[in-house]
Amino acid sequence: MTMKNHTNLTEFILLGFLQLGDIHHLLFGGFFIIYLFTVLWNTLIIIMTLTDQRLKTPMYFFLGNLSFLDICYTTTTIPQMLAHLLTDRSSISYMGCVFQLYFFFSFVCIECLLLGVMAFDRYVAICNPLRYTLIISKSICLQLATASWALGFLTSRVHTVYAFRLPFCGNNHIDAFYGDIPPLLKLSCGDISLNQMFLVYIGLLIAWTPFICIVVSYAYIFSTVLKIRSSKGRQKAFSTCSSHLTVVLLYYGSAIFTYLRPISSHSSLNGRLIPLLYSVITPLLNPIVYSMRNKDVKKAWEHMIGKL
Repeated sequence: MTMKNHTNLTEFILLGFLQLGDIHHLLFGGFFIIYLFTVLWNTLIIIMTLTDQRLKTPMYFFLGNLSFLDICYTTTTIPQMLAHLLTDRSSISYMGCVFQLYFFFSFVCIECLLLGVMAFDRYVAICNPLRYTLIISKSICLQLATASWALGFLTSRVHTVYAFRLPFCGNNHIDAFYGDIPPLLKLSCGDISLNQMFLVYIGLLIAWTPFICIVVSYAYIFSTVLKIRSSKGRQKAFSTCSSHLTVVLLYYGSAIFTYLRPISSHSSLNGRLIPLLYSVITPLLNPIVYSMRNKDVKKAWEHMIGKL
């Protein structure tokens, strides 16, 4: 990544926690527990998808990818937030901010793409069950997952390079809990129209295209399921989709609110808190949602607990 800046900034000051009053130790405990359980539960999901024969299907292959992604997601932000809460220090080095923003935005993009791929998998499984193993083969699964990760990292590279080419004119106070694109753009004293254009156009490709695919897939899924005469069959079909649909609503609801509103609105308290929903809370809830609403995962949990 080659970036040129007109300032000699060596660090940024993150203002997120400085404006929340004297509750740092309480927040430290809360974020520490969230991070611990996020890593633990998602690691167990990964282990189950790798070892349990019931979960040797494309759906759970993508779920394993999602769990690994959620671990990476929270690791880019929470450990640094814990350090700031513990030491009452809220600075991050210039290159630390570059790499944090790059990896964080990569994982944002990858999750959008993976959720779209998982919706396609459910569409084929329910609407074309006889051709499922032919369409969603192991090689196709690997190619779709690899493409999601590669495209996510490539997209983030573009955003990161152009964000840190902006002049900051000595202003190094980021009104956020971690380095993210909207508050960083608000910090710049230069022309951010190109960056905003990238947010819109790449957002259409990476966020809205998978979202539209998800909506269309579920329209076909619901149409197919409603034609099933057996109530037990309908319930079984809906149960295989409900977990994924819940995760989609949680993730897209908060991510769209963050990246598709005016840059100026990110100075509000809500503007700082909403990103925590999809970057901290959603990775914690994903394995819980899949564990509570999926019979195969429940059985795998029981089998693992029994072995332990």
